[in-house]
Amino acid sequence: MTKKKVLLAFSGGLDTSFSVKYLMHDLHFEVYSAIVNTGGFSAVELQEIEQKALNLGVKHHTALEQTEVFYDKILKYLLFGNVLKNNTYPLSVSAERTVQAVALANYAKELKVDAIAHGSTAAGNDQIRFDSVFQLLIPEIEIITPIRDLRISRQDEIAYLQKHKVELPWEKAKYSINKGIWGTSVGGQETLTSHQTLPEGAYPNQLTETSLLNINIEFKKGEPVALNGQQMKPTELIAELNTIAGKYAIGRDMHIGDTIIGIKGRVGFEAPAPLVLIKAHHTLEKHTLSKWQLYWKEQLANWYGMFIHESQYFEPVMRDIESFLTSSQQKVSGKVFIALYPYRFVVNGIDSPYDLMNSEFGDYGEVNKKWDGQDVKGFTKIFNLSQQIFNSKDKNV
Repeated sequence: MTKKKVLLAFSGGLDTSFSVKYLMHDLHFEVYSAIVNTGGFSAVELQEIEQKALNLGVKHHTALEQTEVFYDKILKYLLFGNVLKNNTYPLSVSAERTVQAVALANYAKELKVDAIAHGSTAAGNDQIRFDSVFQLLIPEIEIITPIRDLRISRQDEIAYLQKHKVELPWEKAKYSINKGIWGTSVGGQETLTSHQTLPEGAYPNQLTETSLLNINIEFKKGEPVALNGQQMKPTELIAELNTIAGKYAIGRDMHIGDTIIGIKGRVGFEAPAPLVLIKAHHTLEKHTLSKWQLYWKEQLANWYGMFIHESQYFEPVMRDIESFLTSSQQKVSGKVFIALYPYRFVVNGIDSPYDLMNSEFGDYGEVNKKWDGQDVKGFTKIFNLSQQIFNSKDKNV
């Protein structure tokens, strides 16, 4: 009898390693695995993950390259919108899940598998993100989620793998690591509490540079196109900036937010390039956009980020918001100057041909060039008229 085929989303971590063995030995599937690279893995790391999958017993493993797709479809809009969920988190993981799920769904159709599996738990967001895309794109294929269905702990997973003669670096397995070009999330026992912090060693980047480093980033219509004068693709720039700022241990924080399923969640993350780029881009926008462009961008970008986080990428309004964000970036061009220090950075200023501070109308707090004091007196009288009318009625009553 021919075994049924299952495609497993495989990262090489504890949950997906457990899933390989469980699908093989308990559910009797022929297991195919795939990792979707959204910029978090080097060629060497991808080879190591492939070897780990083969050692665990999968029939075939592949890496699906989606870094450019990730940038074009989602990341540039998060940058255009300066999206930081709860003013903290650049959506490092939640942003990439949709792209990963779409790539896996397409590959599952190509393989003609009977089922598709992922290692999400029952208590997080990723189960919704993967399931939503799979149900939309491949509704005919069964979804299997061993960790969610068994309600198994990480310690139980380790014991199961040990029973099947699988040896992993168990100390490192204490932490759940998700890597991508837009940042790395880190979960562990500490993030299950409301007060404990992650140890230094849990983060992928360690502090190795302590001397001040001045850098500059050039944007063209909102997209990063050059680092320190060197032209490069946005994805290349993000990767290079991750390396540079990562040596300063920049971009670490804790995100506390509401999950899709309604509970509060807490996770550590490290996102050197995203945090530097978002703050640099936002500073450039403050100089080049009007007051109301900035205001409405913030409203719509918050919605866009929330819908990305909550697996609503395919909601039609998202394309409308993307069009607005793209339109808003037509004059967001110029250089931004940034200073890197250990664990922090400072945006020092910008240089742009569209800088609205460089005008012939006046210098803030110093010189008015297109009006005089009498103009301001008249303006103020009219500007406050509605308040005067309201207050006069209050007094009469």
